[in-house]
Amino acid sequence: MKTDGGTQTFGGRKQSLIEMLGGSAAAHGFVFEEKQGRVTVNVLFALSGGKNAGFFKTGKIFETFEAKLLHIESRPGRKSKNSTTDLEFFMKCEVHSSDLDVFINSLKRVADDVRSIPEEKVPWFPRQIKDLDRCNMLITKFDPDMDQDHPGYNDSEYRKRRAAISELAFRYKQAAATVEYTAEEISTWRQVYQQLRSIYPSLACRQFLDGLQQLEKECGYGDEQIPQLREISAFLKEKLVSSCVRRRLLSARDFLASLAFRVFQCTQYIRLLAPYKEFEIGLASLGASDEDIEKLSTLYWFTVEFGSVKVFLSFLTSFDVSSQYALSNEPEYKPFNPEETAVQPYQDQTYQPVYFVSESFEDAKIKLRKYSANIKRPFAVRYDPFTCSVEVLDQEDLKTLHSALEKLSSS
Repeated sequence: MKTDGGTQTFGGRKQSLIEMLGGSAAAHGFVFEEKQGRVTVNVLFALSGGKNAGFFKTGKIFETFEAKLLHIESRPGRKSKNSTTDLEFFMKCEVHSSDLDVFINSLKRVADDVRSIPEEKVPWFPRQIKDLDRCNMLITKFDPDMDQDHPGYNDSEYRKRRAAISELAFRYKQAAATVEYTAEEISTWRQVYQQLRSIYPSLACRQFLDGLQQLEKECGYGDEQIPQLREISAFLKEKLVSSCVRRRLLSARDFLASLAFRVFQCTQYIRLLAPYKEFEIGLASLGASDEDIEKLSTLYWFTVEFGSVKVFLSFLTSFDVSSQYALSNEPEYKPFNPEETAVQPYQDQTYQPVYFVSESFEDAKIKLRKYSANIKRPFAVRYDPFTCSVEVLDQEDLKTLHSALEKLSSS
C-alpha cells in the first residue's frame, strides 16, 4: 500500500521512505523545525497480526491531535517471524509542537517499535544554473559612491563611466554586452599590461604562462585593446568554464555557489585597485553553515587570490608591486594547511603579512578536497555538466557511491 495525503507531491525515489529513514537517518541528531507552532515529523511503527484494529486506533490518534497526514507507506514486517501478517508503517505528518511528546506516547500504546524522526531539511541553494540569477548584488562600504577612501571617490568621470558599464551588465541576457572602451581606458590598460607582461616570465609559474598565451592567441589579449568579456566567456566555455558579468560584488555565499556551476562572477568595467573579494570549493559551499562559508571564502582568498606555487594567482599576477612584495623577505611563509589557513585573518586593503605555500597544484587540490569532505552536511551534492545542474545525494545514494568507490579502489 502506498498513498498520499494532502496536496504535497513527492518525486520518484530509488528506495522507500521506510528504507531511507529506518536506518542511518535515525542516528543523526536532527532538530525538530517549528513553523507557526507546528512541526513536521516522520513516524515509524509496526502493527502485529493480532493488532489489526491498531491501524484504526492509530488513525483515531491522528484525528485527536489534529495531525495532518502528508504521506504514508507500508511494507511487510522484517523483525517478526510472522512477517507475512505483520506490517511496518511510515507516516509523515504535521502536528502541534506542544502535542508532540503526548502524540508519540499515545502511538506507543497501540503500536509496536514506535520511532519518531524529525524531517531532514536541506537548505535552499542554487540547483540549476538559472538559479544564479537570484544571487543578490552586494553593495559594500568600499564603493566609489560611498567611501571617501576609495581612489575613485573624487573622480566623477570614473564613477559615471563605471555606472554606465554596470548598467550594460545589468541588462544583458544570453551574452555579455560589447563595451566600447575609450582611448584613455585602452591607454591605461596598455601601460598595466606591458609592465606585468614583462615580469611574468621570471615570476609566474608554467601553468599561468601557458594560460596567458592561450588567451593572447584566442581572445585578443594584448596591449592594443581591452579584451571583450563575450569572447573570453566563449573561450572559457570550451574549457568547461563560464563567466557571468555582474554590476557589483556578490556575497561570499553567492560567489562560491556560482563556482559550483563552473561560473566565475566578475565585473566588466576596468576598475581601480580595491579590496574586492575552484569549482570544488563552490560545491563544498552549497548548503554549508555561515561559519563554513567564512572559512571557505578565506581559503579562496589564500589560495586562488593570494596562494603561492611560485606566483600563479589573481591578485599576485595582477599587480607588479604585490608580486615583488610577496617574493621578498618581508612576509611570513607557511606551508599550506587548510585547517590553519581557513581561520587566518587577512588584509584586504594592504599587503598580506602571511602567505601559504603549496608544493604543487596537485598537493593543494588534494588538501582542499580532504578539507571539503569534512564539512558537516546531512547530504552531498554532485554537479552534472550536461544539464548544468546540481544533484542532491541522500544518505542511501551516499552509501551506494561509497560502496562503488571502495570497489574501484580495491580492484
